[in-house]
Amino acid sequence: MRWDNLQLIPERPDDALITKGAVVRTIDTPEFRGVTFYEIHARSIVNRVPGASRVPFEWTLNPYRGCTHACVYCFARNTHTYLDLDAGHDFDTKIIVKTNAVELLRRELAGPRWQGDPIAMGSNVDPYQRCEGRYRLMPGIIRALTDFANPFSILTKGTLILRDLDLLTEAARRTRVSTAMSIGTTHPAAWRATEPGTPSPRARLNAVAALNEAGVPCSVLMAPILPHLTDSPAQLEATVKEIAEAGATGVIPLVLHLRTGAREWWLDWLARDHPSLLPRYRELYGRGAYAPKAYQQRITAQVAELARKHGIRERAVRQTALPAQPPGAEQLGLFG
Repeated sequence: MRWDNLQLIPERPDDALITKGAVVRTIDTPEFRGVTFYEIHARSIVNRVPGASRVPFEWTLNPYRGCTHACVYCFARNTHTYLDLDAGHDFDTKIIVKTNAVELLRRELAGPRWQGDPIAMGSNVDPYQRCEGRYRLMPGIIRALTDFANPFSILTKGTLILRDLDLLTEAARRTRVSTAMSIGTTHPAAWRATEPGTPSPRARLNAVAALNEAGVPCSVLMAPILPHLTDSPAQLEATVKEIAEAGATGVIPLVLHLRTGAREWWLDWLARDHPSLLPRYRELYGRGAYAPKAYQQRITAQVAELARKHGIRERAVRQTALPAQPPGAEQLGLFG
């Protein structure tokens, strides 16, 4: 489903990317109090990545839009504005669920034009956010990809991925499977303040260990590294050391980037919680969404040295830069 065309109420019936029969249900339980789920029938599920994105995959699959992880910095926030929802509270509490994702995936994988290219999941929002425990879309998605021996990767902050460990192990015997856990810091206060809906860093590290022990390769996306909050030499070393101890196959550092939507939400949070840092952030991000290259290169070099020190050798440490997207393109990234 392409965000630039998605409309909850289409102007014309043939404009809709949501088929007839879509249901809007408000969940009011202790587990999901205050969260609205829009259960939709999507018209497509595997999306081509715009060529200008320069990410290491061409196809993505996202069974959800919006995310109850509620990460303050999430790059994908602005995608909710394409639905006439806001990039702040609505992104955290109004979740689009593609209830026919498995059916669509099997149909698209069986199509004559599909060439079996790798599919990346978690490139927009987390497929293992909490509501996956309710909707259970991922087991069917993994089974479909396994049945077609189609390579895939999963990026997540959700320890719920371990529920599907047996399915992932079977898939890894049939095709190329890789996973990555997003862990920007192991500092408890920084985690609680900026990622309130996510499992703890310790729980995520335990999941990294469990995946690798089961034969499902799992690296760590060390993202985002937050300037003046989680980038001190001591904090970087503590995080890399714990990543190494968990047995991660590699570590990829990524400095915070602030696109439209995420930028405003992040700066509002910063003004409330760390007002003294606002001038520093205006200096760092005054020219755009990305911190200066010199700063990014310094952080990458520090993480690379720490990875060597603590024995992470299987994969090269690299910086992954995400350029701005052209107007109307699906917003892609490596965390959120």
